[in-house]
Amino acid sequence: MKNTITLLLLFTISISFSQSSTKKADKLFDRMWYKEASVLYELELNKIERRNNTDNNTNYANLLKRAGDAYYFNTDMENAYRWYDKLVSGFYQEVDAEYIFRYAHSLQGIGENRQAKRWMKEFAKRTENKDDRSPKLNQKKITIEDILNIEPRFVLKNVSTNTKYSDFGPMYYKDKLVYSSAVDSSTFHTRIYHWNEQPFLNMYLGELNQIESDLKLIDEFSNKLNTRYHEATLAFSPDQTKVYFTRNNYNGNLGRDNKGTNHLKLYSADLRKNEDSVLTWQNVKELPFNSEDYSVGHPTVSKDGKLLYFVSDMPGSIGATDIFVVDILEENANNKTQDSTYTGYSKPRNLGEKVNTAGREMFPFITNNALYFASDGHLGLGGLDVFESTIIDSSFQKPQNLGAPLNSKLDDFGFIVNEEKNKGFVCSNRLTGKGDDDIYSFIRLPKEDVLCEQKISGYVTNTITGERIANVKMTLFTETGKTLETTTTTQAGAYTFKTVLNCATKFKVTAAKTGYESTEKPVLTLNENGETLVVLGLETLNELIVEEKGVLKIKIGIIYFDLDKSYIRNDAAIELNKIVLLMAQYPQMVIKIESHTDSRNSDAYNLSLSDRRAKFTRDYIISQGIQANRIESAKGFGESQLVNICADGVSCSETEHQQNRRSEFIIVKM
Repeated sequence: MKNTITLLLLFTISISFSQSSTKKADKLFDRMWYKEASVLYELELNKIERRNNTDNNTNYANLLKRAGDAYYFNTDMENAYRWYDKLVSGFYQEVDAEYIFRYAHSLQGIGENRQAKRWMKEFAKRTENKDDRSPKLNQKKITIEDILNIEPRFVLKNVSTNTKYSDFGPMYYKDKLVYSSAVDSSTFHTRIYHWNEQPFLNMYLGELNQIESDLKLIDEFSNKLNTRYHEATLAFSPDQTKVYFTRNNYNGNLGRDNKGTNHLKLYSADLRKNEDSVLTWQNVKELPFNSEDYSVGHPTVSKDGKLLYFVSDMPGSIGATDIFVVDILEENANNKTQDSTYTGYSKPRNLGEKVNTAGREMFPFITNNALYFASDGHLGLGGLDVFESTIIDSSFQKPQNLGAPLNSKLDDFGFIVNEEKNKGFVCSNRLTGKGDDDIYSFIRLPKEDVLCEQKISGYVTNTITGERIANVKMTLFTETGKTLETTTTTQAGAYTFKTVLNCATKFKVTAAKTGYESTEKPVLTLNENGETLVVLGLETLNELIVEEKGVLKIKIGIIYFDLDKSYIRNDAAIELNKIVLLMAQYPQMVIKIESHTDSRNSDAYNLSLSDRRAKFTRDYIISQGIQANRIESAKGFGESQLVNICADGVSCSETEHQQNRRSEFIIVKM
């Protein structure tokens, strides 16, 4: 996609001059004349290599980067790999993660998928898996092999209107197709875009044949919209009386920012009758969120006409270019989303990290069912790949690579589809085409033939302590409340249901355990084969209720007894009253009391003393109105269950001995 990516992705046409070959190459690079820049970079690199001045040479490393980038941004992955390979081989420790990614991407582009996978792991390591383009170690990883194994669903055909130049950006218009082309349609003087020595892009109208698998050129789409510079990628309102299209920042003159860069802008026009009562495109105007400092382009309109999606590198972008959306509003409408800065539109919103990545997202196309777009940030086969993000409950799901043959080693983009007919068009610069970028028609095989299933697993934690909880009853329900399966968490607090659900299916998981507040969580299974992880948190019914080593207990302050005594002191009564109130609050609660002593004195004496203390404690709770049958037992264990090393003959402090003098209130049932 040798001119389209640069024009519509990198968004720059910078004008500058220099004398040295390296500086001249840099200037050509900045103007996006990558082909010319790459020649000069190679000349400089050859000079350095002939002088054997390549070791620890910062200038050499920078030239390798530039040479690789010149081919990479021109989607010449074979030559990009050639220079990136020297960069990584010679400067492995110093090279930053971005060039590891580009090296891996170039390897994908030449079909070296195994090596690409190895370098993607290195990229993940260097970015600590925080970059969206790196595989996530704690989730199911989608690998190149997974994408290569996707069942083919598309049958492609190169359309007859393709030329030796760039042809791309198709969009349905009534019963026809509008697309962009650099075909030379000039009668007199052809204006050439020097980056690729092709005529400037304009929009053309094509006639679809009866089966919509081929195209016949009719004429320019509109001489009112086409100018002497680039126009491309457009979208229509549902009634097709308004068009949104991409154009250079041009209104009689090319507008540039303070660096001399000419950015892209979005424009709109209305279909109106002229003075001769002929319908023409009129009232061309900029959209209010354009800027001299960044680019906006690649429009697509929702089927209800309420949302306009587009691509930009505006502030707030996650990566090189992101997909944004605005609400289309009636001008001067009393709408909360109205912003005086963006008359007729809401403030642009980034679609977020689920769709956008640190890479480049381009060419969106929205339907009622899904968002389709091209990206080199999500894992693909090389260059740009086409992805599908299905829409469920107004939310975009994790994008899925549509696989080969729709996607290839090079750039694949500009996907549009008639969902009802399962037919559409896509663009590619694959080597089997007629020219630079070609338009392909396709037939899409029914999705029902593709089986997609999800297992459900997860774990349960204490929301206060974060500890995993064992023996929690887990139940899986359908969206309508039908019980599908019940299981119990393991000692590690984990669970897995045997029931397998369809992808993108709503369901509910509940968690329940004695002493805890039950909880439930509605969940939507992922839209890919694999496993949906559902984590739930439980809180105890009362802050006095705790779980220690799987045993539910009532935790109060220490019950103090006088030395060698077992009667209840006033300070002990205050703590025991907390248990009385708790048991009154939960009338089904049954407990047992266990008392312990330290190791000082004889075993027999301690056993007898602890037993008397346990029974005095029981009697006090009963005296406060709690039924006797709600205390299952009251038993002393003496010094037989010490919690530390302070056994007979061991020297310990008073504080350490006090840890062993304790009473425990264990919940038997509630």
